[in-house]
Amino acid sequence: MMRAMQLDCPGEPLRLVERPIPVPGPGELLVEVSACGICRTDLHIVEGDLHGPLPIVPGHEVVGRVAAAGEGADAFSIGDRVGIPWLGRTCGRCPYCRSGRENLCDDSLFTGYTRDGGFATHCVADARFCFPIPGRFRDVEAAPLLCAGLIGYRSLKLAGEGKVLGVYGFGAAAHILAQVAVWQGRRVHAFTRAGDEKAQAFALNLGCASAADSGAPPPEPLDAAIIFAPVGALVPEALRHVRKGGRVVCGGIHMSDIPSFPYADLWGERSVISVANLTRADGEEFLALAAQVPVRTQTRAFALEKADEAIATLRSGGIEGAAVLVP
Repeated sequence: MMRAMQLDCPGEPLRLVERPIPVPGPGELLVEVSACGICRTDLHIVEGDLHGPLPIVPGHEVVGRVAAAGEGADAFSIGDRVGIPWLGRTCGRCPYCRSGRENLCDDSLFTGYTRDGGFATHCVADARFCFPIPGRFRDVEAAPLLCAGLIGYRSLKLAGEGKVLGVYGFGAAAHILAQVAVWQGRRVHAFTRAGDEKAQAFALNLGCASAADSGAPPPEPLDAAIIFAPVGALVPEALRHVRKGGRVVCGGIHMSDIPSFPYADLWGERSVISVANLTRADGEEFLALAAQVPVRTQTRAFALEKADEAIATLRSGGIEGAAVLVP
């Protein structure tokens, strides 16, 4: 039997359940979970901001070891350590998949959202969408790389090559992205919720050039801004501080409504773009880069049965870095 923390109804506590350990189908892996990070997307699923099939086992920052493999899943061997990300499967046939944009596939599955995820002792995944984990990362350290790191990296790529970057919302994704951007020689200005001096000190310790409340102006014009906080009002705020030709990247899957703003704040070939999911190429590039930097994830581990406590702590802003469940 396996144990899992299951969401039966949005807004209610997760329920500890026992199930038979699943048998992997063709092309699938059965993974014994070692660690699973808690992403802000998990909060949106648990709270009902994102509506998927229920019941569901959340969790899409999964690190574990292959316990069994279905027919044709021969890219990994029993005992190999793998990571299971948010993107769980795509059709492989649509125009998006055929043009290197599989992250936009309309016939896709998402780990912990439309298929059971890693808030469990075991998890089944499509072998084609799993990643080998670089050996320099321990299990708990590696877990946040599977989404906070991957989405942060895709956001950074979409932000362009500018040297001055603003990051709004300094949580799991931002603390990873900041390390990569500083290593690349960029100046990073961090913005947090008002009065969060602890998060601002954390950002400075990671090499950010400045850290301030999100309503404060940066010390210099920004070439680009990345918004991880799910607060729509930050979009016009960031636009006001991006120089002409710059870009504001919205890095979350859910955000409150963006208020109206003067066209003058957008004029000058500024742009706003969202990040949707990730591609397998993103994952391969980022995990290699994370090992090269090397990225050092700040984590706080919770027992699997303490998932609700971990989620509540993350929701309140009490986590510096990332929360990780350990079965």
